Amino acid sequence: MLSDPKTKGIQMSQVHTLQMGRLVAAGSKNNLASAIDSLAGLEAIHIVDYDDSDEGFSLGTPGIKSEEVGRDLVRARAAKSVVNATSPSRPLKAEEIRSKLEGGLQREIEEALELSSKITDLETAIGSLREQEDSLAELEPLGVDLDLLSGYDSIVAFVGRVDNISVAREASSSGLMIESGKQDGMVAIFLRNNDSKQADILLESAGFQQTPIPSGSGSIPDLLSKIRAEKDRTVDEKTRLESNLDSWSQSHGESLVCCLEVLERDHEILTAPVRVAVTGHAFVIDGWLEMRRADEVERALKDSCLHVEIAPFVMEAGGGGHGHSDQHHAQQMPPISYQERSSSRPMELLTDAVGRPAYGKIDPTIFMLISYPLFFGMMLGDMAYGLATIALGSFLIMRSGTNEMVMLGGKFLTYIGLGTLVFGYIYGEFAGFEFLPHIETKYATEAACSYHWHDGHCFKDAYMLEKGDLPSWVSWMTALYPNGGRIHYETPALFGASLTYPFHRVTPVDDGGNLEHLILLTIYLGIIHIFIGLAIGFRDILLYGNGHGGFGLVCAFFEKGTWMLLLLGGFLFAYGYIGPGGTEMRNSGGVIAGSSVLMLMWTLYRYHGVPFPINVGLAPIEAVGMMPSVISYVRLFAVGAVGVKIAETANVNLFTKIDFADPLIAILLVIGWILGQIFALVLGLFSPNIHAARLHFVEWMRQYYDSSGEAFDPFGRKSKFVEGDY
Repeated sequence: MLSDPKTKGIQMSQVHTLQMGRLVAAGSKNNLASAIDSLAGLEAIHIVDYDDSDEGFSLGTPGIKSEEVGRDLVRARAAKSVVNATSPSRPLKAEEIRSKLEGGLQREIEEALELSSKITDLETAIGSLREQEDSLAELEPLGVDLDLLSGYDSIVAFVGRVDNISVAREASSSGLMIESGKQDGMVAIFLRNNDSKQADILLESAGFQQTPIPSGSGSIPDLLSKIRAEKDRTVDEKTRLESNLDSWSQSHGESLVCCLEVLERDHEILTAPVRVAVTGHAFVIDGWLEMRRADEVERALKDSCLHVEIAPFVMEAGGGGHGHSDQHHAQQMPPISYQERSSSRPMELLTDAVGRPAYGKIDPTIFMLISYPLFFGMMLGDMAYGLATIALGSFLIMRSGTNEMVMLGGKFLTYIGLGTLVFGYIYGEFAGFEFLPHIETKYATEAACSYHWHDGHCFKDAYMLEKGDLPSWVSWMTALYPNGGRIHYETPALFGASLTYPFHRVTPVDDGGNLEHLILLTIYLGIIHIFIGLAIGFRDILLYGNGHGGFGLVCAFFEKGTWMLLLLGGFLFAYGYIGPGGTEMRNSGGVIAGSSVLMLMWTLYRYHGVPFPINVGLAPIEAVGMMPSVISYVRLFAVGAVGVKIAETANVNLFTKIDFADPLIAILLVIGWILGQIFALVLGLFSPNIHAARLHFVEWMRQYYDSSGEAFDPFGRKSKFVEGDY
């Protein structure tokens, strides 16, 4: 339950969305416009549209200038759709845009629409001329004037192409046939009306296809010449007008974008009364607001409203926090407003891709700030590609200007690029080259080691491996590590997996690598990640219910605690059965997992209404479904290993073969290697993102997430390109 203090919305942590409250403001109808202007300036109220269902109330009337502004807005939107208008690199002053709207900008918009209309007419004319040109070009080889190919009363003319010229000649035996000089099957056959029916049958068997005869008269070559000249003039005119429209875009594009924002805001304010309940003398505004701004809203409305009531929203026990307009729940839920964020804000792009969390539920954004770059970095894990991703993100940030979405996308790329860089350093990989020394496990003593012995291990430098020589621009990076990379720090094995530094992810353990460890670590990471999701779900149900009327500790235990026990029991059983856990661990895990299945049967019956004869079979099936969810995290190893091998293939088969003794072949190999690296980078940006998103959106979020929240949309239209007093 949420308590009543108005300040609590500020105190809530980053794992929650902001606390919301309900506003009801009433006043004299004469002051409605003033109240709406105040709310628009605040940009703090998510208005609940009045549905005209209460007796004695009706919808308000739009402002006097709403039609005029609406017309201007339609024209501006139409102009925006036909020109290449770019957003300004910095916000423009509202006074400047108002001045342009009242000055000549409206005439300029009309000019742009006129240019666009003329271009459209010219495109239609060019299309018609091309059709005529094609028809006449097809008829030209016949060598007959256009007016002689049609227009007869007692003669039928068959003009077109045939597949079998011999049959066409047979069909024209009682008349006249003219053949194309190009011998392309084009014919013109003239027959008396009485002979046309039989000829029609023969021509059909010859594959005859009628060619339409355009209107006109005279020599076809002369007509073609005129049409081509007219078409060229029309194309030139269209090109000239398109150039004028491009110039218009460069001169007025930024002003148009800002003008559109101002007009949209004006139109929203002028039409706002139709969202409000009014009587003959009063109005009532209903809406949601962030509780942290309650005092500010109250002060702003005190002059225009006689009554202002703001109440913090309190969820009913078992309400579940489903969507804002969910008709299955009597309690109307508020829209969702994120906490003010800085570092984690780019991850809101991921949360919004799924849908905002239901009110009161945990917001996953802050979690994904840690886990998403972690998962992405584990998969791509290459210093070169990490630097390239950071560079791309930085470029987008610098070029974002007033485009907030581009800026957030650039920061997102920077985060995942940083994760890639860190793991690339841990793995010792750069552009697909593994540049760190590897341990030769077959040499157990210093005397037996024929390479470099250090700290109880025999290290073989990377350039000595079978994958070919390392380029100097890669090999120097060993200097970034203690003792030139001839190090091996390892944690004690836990459940058969060790963390080491460096971590050779594509080299088997028997060859001094960590491939098998990485596979185990991804499975364990999956168990932990899913368990966290279930724990979040446990908390949500404990406090707010499961959306079906159940809430509290018992409900949370059966809905989520059962799955947590199943996950734990399944892990213990698998580790005892497959790994070195032993019989005791296997049996304990089996008992816990088996008990969880029995509790799951009760959960399906008690909280989801599944009859017992059905849930006896359904519960074990649902339980087994947890296994592929955990195993799905092995993609953190598999996707990365595939990416390494793709880049390594380009390095081994192309880069190491470059020999400038044969310049032509060397240049081709360099180009091929660069293309291979570009392919590996592009694939590295897309594939790990797809799989990291799947692990979060599917495997993790389905354990707890309710995406039914409606985005908080404050009245007043937050400005993007215009600053100052509107």
